[in-house]
Amino acid sequence: MKWGRLFAFLLMVAAIIGVTAGTVPQVWKSIPLGLDLRGGVDLLYAVDTPKGQSLSDSGRQALLKAVEMRVNSLGVSSPSIDLEGKNQLGQDQIRVQVAGVKNQQEAVQVIGATAQLAIYGDATIDKKTGKITPVGAPLATGADLKSNAKWVVDQQDGKNAVAIEFKQAQKWIDITKKYVGKPIFVFLNGQLLTDPVIQQVMYSGSSEISGGSLTTPQACMALANELNAGALPYPLTLESETSVGPSLGQTSLQRTMVAGLIAIIIIFAFMICVYRLAGLIADIALIAYGYLTLLVFSGLHVVLTLSGLAALVLGVGIAVDANIITYERIKDEMRNGRSLRSAVRIGNKNALRTIVDSNATTFIAGAVMYIFGGQGDVRGFAVALMVGIIVSLLTAVLLSRLMLLTFTASGAVRRPWWYGVGKGVLKQHETQV
Repeated sequence: MKWGRLFAFLLMVAAIIGVTAGTVPQVWKSIPLGLDLRGGVDLLYAVDTPKGQSLSDSGRQALLKAVEMRVNSLGVSSPSIDLEGKNQLGQDQIRVQVAGVKNQQEAVQVIGATAQLAIYGDATIDKKTGKITPVGAPLATGADLKSNAKWVVDQQDGKNAVAIEFKQAQKWIDITKKYVGKPIFVFLNGQLLTDPVIQQVMYSGSSEISGGSLTTPQACMALANELNAGALPYPLTLESETSVGPSLGQTSLQRTMVAGLIAIIIIFAFMICVYRLAGLIADIALIAYGYLTLLVFSGLHVVLTLSGLAALVLGVGIAVDANIITYERIKDEMRNGRSLRSAVRIGNKNALRTIVDSNATTFIAGAVMYIFGGQGDVRGFAVALMVGIIVSLLTAVLLSRLMLLTFTASGAVRRPWWYGVGKGVLKQHETQV
């Protein structure tokens, strides 16, 4: 027996089990969960482009960027934003899936609404209706503001307000210089919000907006979020709204996890029953496969959906299939009269091309699903599948092979039966020897 080889094998096993057991809870928590697992809201909007016009490439990118900024202002992570086909009216559609959102109505408001803020130097009042209408061109608009608006409480009067800051401080300085002692008119979405009198020149380029509907912290925070998100290049009309409760998402996660765990236990038991010690080595490599896959998901910030979780479990079957191909090649070499160590070495070599070819075709199928799938669930499944294939090649072809070669080279267990060789093959092998 070669104790150095045996020690190296045991060290690899201890490292895999130790690292996995010690860090997998933290890795799992770092993976963002999708709408179907965490709960949230699914919103479908129609894009109101000019009549008869479709979205251009530049308009498409501008719309996606604007919606992304608005979703990010909600404080959620890893949203799914996809342009879909046209509706019955021929309008382009955009689907927004936000997991973990706490206030559904706020999400609808922030994503679809456009806060048109404009500051005017003059306005007129219709005596019959009392409606106030701005006069002339605006002195400034929301486009002149930095994306750092926030809710504050005025230190002088204790009122709720929205703190704003101009991109170019000089513009606000010039406005306040011109209108010292005069009112300015702040309109929000065409409605007068407030008409404060400028008391002094403001050299900092920052100010506060209060009054009107800004009486509560919620209203101030909503306006701040809308201002920070910026204007949409095209108006959006909400077509459908689907809410997934946290409890429903948690139930889906638990059921899928239980089903996956049962499947993995059955696979592990099958490998041990059929291939004995070799099957146990494959199971240890599968543990490494699962851990590395989660690590890749965490590192790439892949959003794990229900379909992605199913692909992850499916990947276990793909990974173990590579071990089965290898072990059957080893059996073939044993039937040809080779020694255990020689059969393991040559069997691994002969199985490599078959494993690579089979995984390559599955990877191509996953890539096609990702490119042409369109829907978030299809893409989530495709990403998880492709990641699983790459990791399975690393664990089944490299790690499992290294562990098996190291263990057989140690001479700790020499009887071929422990490597899944049946009695018929053993008799044949003994006769040939």
